[in-house]
Amino acid sequence: MHLFVLTNRATGAKGLLPSLEFLAHSVVESPLDASRVAGLRDVDAVLVDATDDLREAMAVCRRVTAHELRRPLVLVASDATLAALKLTWGFDDWLLATAAPGELETRLRLAVDLVALDVHEPTAAVGDLVVDEESYQVRLRGDVLDLTYKEFELIKAMASSPNRVFTRDLLLQEVWGYDYYGGSRTVDVHVRRLRAKFGPEYEHLIQTVRGVGYKLVPRQPGERRGG
Repeated sequence: MHLFVLTNRATGAKGLLPSLEFLAHSVVESPLDASRVAGLRDVDAVLVDATDDLREAMAVCRRVTAHELRRPLVLVASDATLAALKLTWGFDDWLLATAAPGELETRLRLAVDLVALDVHEPTAAVGDLVVDEESYQVRLRGDVLDLTYKEFELIKAMASSPNRVFTRDLLLQEVWGYDYYGGSRTVDVHVRRLRAKFGPEYEHLIQTVRGVGYKLVPRQPGERRGG
């Protein structure tokens, strides 16, 4: 696989992703600069360093999307920057810089296969709320919400089964994974942030089931604001 890695690290691509040392991929490196993306065609995947300069990483992602490169775009994040990633940047996948060789290889292979096959996930609509898994966007009455990765995954999980009650433990497993050691309070915090982004008119779309968890319910026709 031929990889194009954009990073400002003095140690280059293998300094960014040490696992590359153990994989048989050819690598072309470039500074983290959105202007370096234009005309890029002879690669299988693009990896963008999002471990430090998030502003430029975002600019690179948006430039790739604008040029319709149709190559997998993978963000390389650190523990410190992961929470700041936004799905509106347009990347296809992300991984931590500390990813083991097996994980890196699998993520790249799956990303390449998905783009090659042009496979898109379905779009879920719950009333005025639309969860578009192809573009990683959530739209409310046509307006795109600025969500973090975890916020998107949380609303996507609930939108997959409207009116179903999701326990906090189930949401932790589906969004944060089985190896997450944080408590269920994490779910409560993210739900509160989602409600704030929905605004007063739509915050009630996520309803609390006392002592159990949450469910996503569509706004009923004629329902009053804040009802």
